[in-house]
Amino acid sequence: MLPPAPSPSPEFSPLAIGEDLSPLPAYKSAGNTSTDFSGLLAEPLKLHEDLSSGCGGQTWPAGMVLAKHMLRYHRDDLRESRILELGAGGGLVGLAVARGCAVENPLIITDQVEMYALMKHNINLNHLESQAKAEILNWGEPLPQEITAFKPDVILAADCVYFEPAFPLLLATLSDLLKLCPSATIYFCFKKRRRADMQFLKKAQKMFKVTEIVDEDRPMFSREGLFLYTFQTV
Repeated sequence: MLPPAPSPSPEFSPLAIGEDLSPLPAYKSAGNTSTDFSGLLAEPLKLHEDLSSGCGGQTWPAGMVLAKHMLRYHRDDLRESRILELGAGGGLVGLAVARGCAVENPLIITDQVEMYALMKHNINLNHLESQAKAEILNWGEPLPQEITAFKPDVILAADCVYFEPAFPLLLATLSDLLKLCPSATIYFCFKKRRRADMQFLKKAQKMFKVTEIVDEDRPMFSREGLFLYTFQTV
C-alpha cells in the first residue's frame, strides 16, 4: 500500500511554522503501557517506560507517527530488509515493525548505553528475542562492527531532533549509514519544538535527498508540528 502523493501545501512545512516553542509532553512515572497503534497490530505492543536513565525512556509522539506509518504502508515490503532503529529509547518503532511487519532478518534497535537495559527489557517483554536485538550506537562515533557487518538498508529514526548540540553528531551518523549502504532509505520523523530544529532540517537538505512522506494521518499530526521524511543518498 503506497501513501498518497505529497502535497506542496506550504502550511505543512516545518519551515513555515511560527517561532513559538512547542511544549514537551508531560513526564510519566515508570511503568508499563501497551498500544496496538489504532488497530494496526493484532497483538498490542508492550513497553516499559522509565525516565531514570534519560528522556529516551518515555514514548514520544514522533515514534507513534513513524510506527503507524511503517505498519500501515510497509507491512509487506520489508521482508528482506536489514532494519536499524536509531535513538530507539525503549524501542517503540523497531519493535512495532518486528511484531507487525513481514521481516525475515532480525532488526537492530540502538541507543546509548544508558538505554541498553530498557531496550533489552522491552524485547523480552514482547517475546521478540528472535526478531530483534539491542546494540549500543553513539552518534558521531565510528559505526560499531556489528552495524557495519549488518549493513542496514532501512533506518528508522523518530524524535531524534531534540538536543541542538547533538545535531552534528546525528547528521554524521546518518551520513555514515548512507555511505555504508548508498541504496538505504532513512525514515525520519520529528516534532518541531524549537527554532534550531529548522537548522537541522536545512543542513539535512544540503547533505541528503530529503522527501516528505504523506500518509492518511498527515492532516492530524502536521497540526501538532510533526513531520515525516525519507533521507536518501543524493
